[in-house]
Amino acid sequence: MLTLYVKTGCPFCHKVLDTGAELGLTFDEKNIADDAVAAELVARGGKRQVPYLVDSERGVEMYESADIDAYLREQYAPQ
Repeated sequence: MLTLYVKTGCPFCHKVLDTGAELGLTFDEKNIADDAVAAELVARGGKRQVPYLVDSERGVEMYESADIDAYLREQYAPQ
């Protein structure tokens, strides 16, 4: 399952969401506007920075939209 921590209006989050849509992926989106979600993000990754991807099937967690974009294309692009 892919979980993406986002913030409303974040252009970097939209970039990742657009890549996901292009690849036919769906995310469990968690918006850090909710204080409990923000605290969960900090507990997971150490920072209140979005986007933050959690790929629970592969055990991968990462910040930075460019890194997430590259990862999604490498792991999930049709072969």
